Amino acid sequence: MSVGSYFKPSAGGGMISIQSSTADLKAFEDFAKLVPKAATAAQRRAINKTLGWLRTHIARAVSRQERIAVAAVRQRLRSYPVAGGATSGKLWFGLNAIESSRIGRARQSGTGVSVAGRRYQGAFLKKVYGNKPDIWIRTASKHFNADDYPDTTVSSSRGASSGWVAENGNRFPLAKAKVSLEQARPHFDSWVKRADARLLEILQQEFNFELQKYLKGTANA
Repeated sequence: MSVGSYFKPSAGGGMISIQSSTADLKAFEDFAKLVPKAATAAQRRAINKTLGWLRTHIARAVSRQERIAVAAVRQRLRSYPVAGGATSGKLWFGLNAIESSRIGRARQSGTGVSVAGRRYQGAFLKKVYGNKPDIWIRTASKHFNADDYPDTTVSSSRGASSGWVAENGNRFPLAKAKVSLEQARPHFDSWVKRADARLLEILQQEFNFELQKYLKGTANA
């Protein structure tokens, strides 16, 4: 437990691990030896509260940066709180492109679809897969721009990831509008540093709480 908080990147996102460092706990060593269960409980609460704090702030930051609904970002954040004898909690942030239809309220017009300040000219809002409508465009359209439709591979209909879907029994090469979240990746370092500072602050509060309980108990003994 000497490393402190850190993150491990992957192709589709990143896992942030929140844990105390030995240096952070040095001031509490005597108390931890005296009342180990109380110290463990304080650490568990501090880590779990920090996970919640980090999840909230990442969602807000990415929402502002990418101009998408906070709720849509939260769906990409999954917390793994401390449980049992674990000494670290984790927060997974998926960075795969998110469907544009999920980032706000999409509106269809005669010339395209608009959502969250974005304009997809030549696109249409329709249910193609599943029971919810998405924003689509025919790849043959003069308005098709690959930057607005990430993760779409336009190839023949026989390709493994062809970018086409079946619509009304006929084959039309369609691409789904999405928003890339890759721009959030460089911020992992700063989020981890902020989480470390926040964890120490909450840890001090939780240890103080347990210490006061302990002192009250010994005074009444």
